[in-house]
Amino acid sequence: MRIFHQVISIADRLAEAPISKFERTIDLKFFMLAVGVIVPLLVTGCSVGPKYSRAPVETPAAYKELDGWKVAQPQDTSLRGKWWEIFGDSQLNALEEQVNVSNQNIAAAAANFLAARAIVKEARSQLFPTVTFGPAISVSRPSANLGSNGSTAAATGTPIVSTGKGTFEDYTLPFDASYQVDLWGRIRSQVKANIYAAQASAADLENIRLTAQAEVGVDYFEIRAQDAQKELLDETVKAYENSLDLTRARFETGIDNEESVAQAETQLDTAKAQDTNLGILRAQYEHALALLVGKPASSFSILEQPLNAKAPSIPVGLPSELLERRPDIAAGERNMAEANAEIGVARAAYFPTLTLSASAGLESSAISTLFSWPSRFFSVGPQLSETLFDGGLKRATMQQYRATYEQMIATYRQDVLTAFQQVEDNLASLRILSQEIQEQDTAVMAAQRYLTLATDRYRLGLDPYLDVIAAQTALFGNQQTEVTLKMEQMTSSVQLIEALGGGWDASQLPSAASMIAKP
Repeated sequence: MRIFHQVISIADRLAEAPISKFERTIDLKFFMLAVGVIVPLLVTGCSVGPKYSRAPVETPAAYKELDGWKVAQPQDTSLRGKWWEIFGDSQLNALEEQVNVSNQNIAAAAANFLAARAIVKEARSQLFPTVTFGPAISVSRPSANLGSNGSTAAATGTPIVSTGKGTFEDYTLPFDASYQVDLWGRIRSQVKANIYAAQASAADLENIRLTAQAEVGVDYFEIRAQDAQKELLDETVKAYENSLDLTRARFETGIDNEESVAQAETQLDTAKAQDTNLGILRAQYEHALALLVGKPASSFSILEQPLNAKAPSIPVGLPSELLERRPDIAAGERNMAEANAEIGVARAAYFPTLTLSASAGLESSAISTLFSWPSRFFSVGPQLSETLFDGGLKRATMQQYRATYEQMIATYRQDVLTAFQQVEDNLASLRILSQEIQEQDTAVMAAQRYLTLATDRYRLGLDPYLDVIAAQTALFGNQQTEVTLKMEQMTSSVQLIEALGGGWDASQLPSAASMIAKP
């Protein structure tokens, strides 16, 4: 306080005129030195916010569904950023690259992150003083009925004596500065909270990007499965046409009856209708892909290509790594840190606020004397404020932020549990589908042999055509099931990669320093 009183004393001396140039220089230097000492001492302050530590969660030592899983080779122990290249499909690669550029959900999330980063800079600006400059010129004529000291100068508050006649001119060049000292860390806690919120926004962006990329992969393999179904139905229609020709020939020679011809015609027409119906679902998946890559559905198309890809060997890693590899989990953890910092903001409200304010400038009633030394004016001083009664507002606010923090902890832990469930679900799906596809291949070969035998016996006249229809139906059904299983295997592979984080890592989150750097 002694230093503060010395600063005020020097300010008073500076206000007295006239003084020598040497004295003025010495006093100004001491004044600035004293201010330079006081302000840093006040700025350091202290922080009353709670320290943050990540809420502990239980992680298993290994994935349960890895039994029977083909583990990736040592050189492929982790996913890469462009995870879709693991499927070795150039057209899929091209579509995934378009997602990063043209998907509007990703663009909106990116803009949301930029806004969150700007909010960090807004909060950080409160750590610095605010300086304003407001030059003004005013011309006034007091009322003739106004007594002396009826009006005051705008900047200095000096009374203007009115004589009841004439006009008065007032020229001012004021500089005002104010600074709220962050004694209890309220501003710093708010900056931290906004940084954590921006990092959560960045993680949300990556989660939206990963979701869009995974949807492209799923829709792409769905289209390829529809093309495979189309190819299968085209071949089935041809086989049914050949069977109809055979039945008609046998009917015309009197070997078979008209009922067999009607059965063959019914079977053929049904297959043609199914073949045509496949176009609906394919068109819908194609339109969904157009939306994901940011193109109008009317101008987007994919050439037909039956599904012939094989499910890749996906590096799974350890369960403990999942917490750092999933962007949605990273977002939940950053939201938890933000809620913790907000508690510090609420707690700081219990303590008084200290504001330093100062104003200085030039003022004169004539422009010719505005820049002379006697035209100077200044004022400087601190202001301390504290709320004495608020009806329990601070206590309720603190309870609100603590409850929000507990909610974020529960949400974070639920996100972790969901992540483990999704990984296990897709591991189980791939493990079971791999075995089921092998069994289905055997069923297809058995159905093909059954059809061959039934056709031969029909040609020899040993069995009716109804047996051929049963064999053809069995073969077609098993072939359809085989295509569906392969499609499910490919989409489960994409979903497993998504559940594992798609090659992303929490180390890619923007740092606090990057939040305040120029874009």
